[in-house]
Amino acid sequence: MGVPKALVEIAGKTLLEWALEGAVTSGVATRLVVTVPVGDTQMRDICARFGALAVEGGNTRAESVTSALVALEDAPVQAGFDDAPITGVLVHDAARCFTPPQVFHAVIRALAAGQQAVIPALTVVDTIKTVDASGLVTGTPARSQLRAVQTPQGFDLATLRQAHREVKNLDPVTAEAITDDAMLAETLNIPVLAVAGHPHAFKITTPLDLALARVLQEDNYL
Repeated sequence: MGVPKALVEIAGKTLLEWALEGAVTSGVATRLVVTVPVGDTQMRDICARFGALAVEGGNTRAESVTSALVALEDAPVQAGFDDAPITGVLVHDAARCFTPPQVFHAVIRALAAGQQAVIPALTVVDTIKTVDASGLVTGTPARSQLRAVQTPQGFDLATLRQAHREVKNLDPVTAEAITDDAMLAETLNIPVLAVAGHPHAFKITTPLDLALARVLQEDNYL
């Protein structure tokens, strides 16, 4: 895309701006922490406008999340909230910048009800096949048991911090295969609850995704 994904623009705003705006509008984010590349002043300036704390990310997704967790208490409290102890945390992806408020609310409700780990997800409409290294089909999982996972993913703060400490004890192959914090929780036998996601929370990864997002935004669909 020519620039860091978070700085790609749609309708005059970067994905990071849309994502931060969505988090603030949801009304559930008491503090905001964003991991940014070393030396990226544009992202830091955007974070400052939203009252978000920008911290340097790591070489891996897990390292970046750990950096954010360490800095969480240092982030300024958002307007309208008091400085209460933090018990839950949402891990969000700027590439899912049009996630609507109801998804944030669904995750928060599940955490408030006592869940340790919560993910928003959609049912799968395509038929999914498993294949071997040569490309031969090895199976067809039942769609009723499959979900496409989105963000924000929610966690009990103490649980997520402990999980990120324990990931260092996993063998390198297992650790490398972990693609999100929910999978980390699964690996450590922490129950993960799936709640309703939303089609607008799609991930903007490819040029086609970006083109679709721009068209939908121009048509006031998002």
